[in-house]
Order: sequence, then structure tokens, then C-alpha cells
Amino acid sequence: MSDLEQFRRETRAWLEANCPPGARGPGYVPIGSTRIPLEPDTQLWLERMVEKGWTTPTWPKEYGGAGLDKDEYKILIEELQRTGARAPLTGRAVNYIGPTILEFGTDEQKARWLPLCSGGKGAWAMGYSEPGAGSDLANLSTRAVKDGDNWIINGSKIWTSDATNCDYIFILCRTSPDKPKHQGISLILVDMHQPGVKVSPIQLISGESDFCETFFDNAIAPVDDLIGGVDNGWTVGKRLLQFERSTHAGINTSGSEGGRDRSDAVQDLVLQHQGNEDGTVSDTDIREWLTRYRMERQSIEITRQRVVAETKAHAPGFASSAVKLSNALNVQDGDELIMAAMGTQGYEWQPEGSRQSNTAMKRWLYQKSLTIAGGTKEVQMNIIDKRVLGMPD
Repeated sequence: MSDLEQFRRETRAWLEANCPPGARGPGYVPIGSTRIPLEPDTQLWLERMVEKGWTTPTWPKEYGGAGLDKDEYKILIEELQRTGARAPLTGRAVNYIGPTILEFGTDEQKARWLPLCSGGKGAWAMGYSEPGAGSDLANLSTRAVKDGDNWIINGSKIWTSDATNCDYIFILCRTSPDKPKHQGISLILVDMHQPGVKVSPIQLISGESDFCETFFDNAIAPVDDLIGGVDNGWTVGKRLLQFERSTHAGINTSGSEGGRDRSDAVQDLVLQHQGNEDGTVSDTDIREWLTRYRMERQSIEITRQRVVAETKAHAPGFASSAVKLSNALNVQDGDELIMAAMGTQGYEWQPEGSRQSNTAMKRWLYQKSLTIAGGTKEVQMNIIDKRVLGMPD
């Protein structure tokens, strides 16, 4: 028996014995927030996976990982999916800022922050965009001024997802205003549990408030919590964006995909509303649409597997933009398909607090953000044109 076969057998046995019933199947996946209480089985699953090092399987053991190689990581994901186990931990701690610190941080920064990330001891928000600096990110104006052992931060960030439930935020700040705009930026880690940080939710058309505006009024961060060197934030920040886009695309092996369900619920919902007794779809147009959707879904999954296999780094470079964009467009197409299959039922809006909330409608509305969040469709296409296809400016 090969070492990988032995690893698979041991992994399968451990998951079957240790994954609680309440952590199997669809459900909430923790982001590490100290503000969100967890169900007992979810909490137990997180604790067991933290002890195993499988919240961040490919990280070094000294930082809370398990030191798995790419082949072992793939087996772990497959066995989590086979068991029906949910991911024990997700979010920007393990998928964005953690890998960035692992790549750019000092030994002291790694020792301080990475065990917190892998241990689910704090959720992170992302402070990039500003009211006057969206796609032109280098135009940001939030300032960080050094004062003794601290940075004093003033300014605001917008579209800071989940900020009301986060404990920390990583932000791009202007630390040298006299330098060209791309050269005077730094990435700083900020504790959100302080008077100088205020969060204001932004109400969305779906009725949710996942997006927020975050204000910094003389907020404080220790000078040692600047990652990658002073005024090197543009380089560090771009790499973090590659981790973000790779996570959206399912090709970031530096965090934890966990047992993310890649199976397709779209077909089940379509059959529920348009299916015949023999399992076929009655409406010709819907049937053809579903076929196209599933073919595209499969091609994206094959591409995802190829990119993971070919990439030596924990997250690919510019290929992440291509997979992220194609995946986002496919997910949106699936939601449009569900709404078409449901007909008028898809557009019913249940009153707030109703036990029969219409998740299809809310999901359809929310998923419109997929081609904005993590880099707009237009930004991704520009990256693909220039960096992947080599097109001229």
C-alpha cells in the first residue's frame, strides 16, 4: 500500500469517527468571529479540526497547520466531501491574510498571527476600496502616520464585507503621501475592538447588510503590524488579491477549501419545478439551458483541477482571474436558470420574519455581487487580456 493510500484510509477513518452529525451537510461554516456563537456540533468540529491542523492543512505545523503536501491536501478535500463534512473554518483569516503573512511576514509576525488565524480566534475584514478609490485602488486616501510605536490611522473604507462580525481588519493605507501613488502604500493590521474604528452597515436590495462602510478616527495599530515593509503595500496587496480571487475560484490551496460542496443543487431545484416522473425536464428551453449550464460547470471544475495541479505556489497568479470570472458568471447563470424554472413562484417575496423565506429570490439578488466583489468583471477581463493573453494596452 502506498503512503497516499494509507493517508486516505486513515483520513477517512478519522473523519467518520470525529465529524459530529451536526457538522455534516449544508450549514453555517465559522469565520472565526468572536461575535457569532456557534452550535455545539459546529464548535466541537472546529476544535477537533484545529487540534488536527486541518483548518489550514498545508500550513507548517508550527503555525497551526498540518504540513500536508498538495496530493495529501487533495485527498483530505475528497474525503471531507465523501463524508459530507462541512468545512470547519473559512473566511479571510485562513484564505486571504493568513497566506499573505505566510509569504511576506516576518518570523515574529507569523508566530503571532498565524496560530490565531488557523485556530479560528478572530474574523477578518478587508479594507481596500474607498468611496473615491474602487477600481483605481491606488487612488486611496486613508492615511497612516507613525507616532512612536504606533500607526495613527484616519480615513474610511467601503464594501467591507462582514465587518459588523469581524475582530480585525487588514487595510491599505497611504504612508508616504509625497511618493507616486503606487509607491506610498502599506498594508497594516488593525484591531477593530477599539473606539477609533466604527462600522456602518449598507442595506442591500436583497434586504441583507453584509457590506459595510468602516471609519477610522485616530485608530491605532502597532508599528510591527505592518506587513511586507513600509510603502510596499501595492505589491503585498496585489498578492493578497490573488489569494482572494483564487479562493473564489476554488484554487487556493494555502487556506482551506474544507468540505466545500461542489455538487450541483441547480439541477435538483430545476427538476423540482420542471421535472417529470422519469427525471427529465419538461420545458425544452429549460432543458437545453440546464444542459449548457452543467457542461460549463464541468469544464470549470476540470480547469480548476488542472490549475491546482500545475501551480507550484499556494495560489496561482493571473490564472486566478480567469477561473474566478468564469465561475462567477456560471453561478449567476445557474441562479437565473432556477428563477426561470420556478416561474412566478421565484419572485415571491416573503415578509421579514416569515418562516417561509424565499431563499431563491434572495440568492438571485445577492449573487449579482459576484461580478463586483473580489474585483469587477471589467477588471478581471483587463487582467486576462494583458497578463494571460498578452494583448497590448
